[in-house]
Amino acid sequence: MSIYQELKDSFKFGSTLTKLLYINIIAFISFKLVFVFFWATGNDAQFPFSRWLCAPAYFPSLLYKPWTVITYMFYHEDFLHIAFNMLGLYWFGKLFLDFLNKRQLVGIYLLGGISGYILFSLGYYFIPALQEHLLGARILGASAAVFAILSAVAFYRPNYTIYLMFIGPAKLKYIALVYILLDVLMMASGNAGGHISHLGGVLFGWLFALQYSKGRDVTNGINGIIDYMVTMLKPRKNLKVSHKKPSNDLDYNLIKNKEQKDIDSILEKISKAGYESLSKDEKEKLFNMSKKK
Repeated sequence: MSIYQELKDSFKFGSTLTKLLYINIIAFISFKLVFVFFWATGNDAQFPFSRWLCAPAYFPSLLYKPWTVITYMFYHEDFLHIAFNMLGLYWFGKLFLDFLNKRQLVGIYLLGGISGYILFSLGYYFIPALQEHLLGARILGASAAVFAILSAVAFYRPNYTIYLMFIGPAKLKYIALVYILLDVLMMASGNAGGHISHLGGVLFGWLFALQYSKGRDVTNGINGIIDYMVTMLKPRKNLKVSHKKPSNDLDYNLIKNKEQKDIDSILEKISKAGYESLSKDEKEKLFNMSKKK
């Protein structure tokens, strides 16, 4: 089996977490290859990925490229950026799937990323130190989505204990608290917008856990949209129905006798236990035979 086929099969048959990891990594490699091509031809400045894939803090700019609210979560500019985000997605995603399901993982990834963008943009509108940078600020990377996943599982199972290298046992609520505290403390030391977006992801994770504990799943809406889009994009197959005629009178009589026995058996079951006792297949068979009659 070729390497390409192995990778294709691992994506096709892999878990939802595997697919999210693959999408991010494939996007990173693809963008880098295109960038290298344009750089080699001396036209790198003519292919500004960040302008079309990163989400702008300035809301009017977003109206011209609304897709960036989604694409920014899958765009990373350098190796360390994607490496740390994918490690976090893998660790926290595995932990998440121990308690919740794969559909919720996708929903929280997307909605957590959107929540991160919203808080990021609001920060540039309302924090005085950031207002002068509003027009040029853009967000990229999966970190807000990853923080949403960590936050969701941490607030859903706060007292669950995991064992950390060099530290030992630690409850999820304390791990989440350390991450939140670090983001707040590092906000003024650079990449303020990134740290604010992390807190937006944390807020959505908390909201999910709060609502889910009350029996409401806030990811149902976006998962419904995803299901609809997948259904619409699937190629529709034209079904061709053919009826094979019996080759001779003997075959014909055998088929008719088999059908009659089936009907007699169904009718006998109805007389003993009523129509509702029939299985779905039996009801369908009875309906089809009545049409033939």
